[in-house]
Amino acid sequence: MATEAALALIRRLIAMHGPLMFHQSGGCCDGSAPMCYPLGEFRVGQSDVHLGQLEGCPVYIGDQQYERWRHTQLILDVVPGRGSGFSLEAPEGVRFLTRSRVFGEEELCRLDLHGGAAGALRRPR
Repeated sequence: MATEAALALIRRLIAMHGPLMFHQSGGCCDGSAPMCYPLGEFRVGQSDVHLGQLEGCPVYIGDQQYERWRHTQLILDVVPGRGSGFSLEAPEGVRFLTRSRVFGEEELCRLDLHGGAAGALRRPR
């Protein structure tokens, strides 16, 4: 999930750079920041979890980060300021930020009915 501001920025970055991908950082460089790269310029590993897509861009997270956050809905947002990483939005004077919302009891039960949150996600091939 993403805010309208994040989706608008993603569309602008796609127009500038072509297809993109996201990886939720596990603590290097910019803390736990979502990083945006041209598609294929970040090597996704077998332990990364595919969360889905935003505006057609694949979104991944490391398996250890996923285990910590699997009980939350991750929401991509954008805020003013520059991060210290190599994410494509940095020259725009903004940075992506992950917000989270803890799933409620009913949502957790629905996830469990479908094999848990991890069961609905795929690892890259």
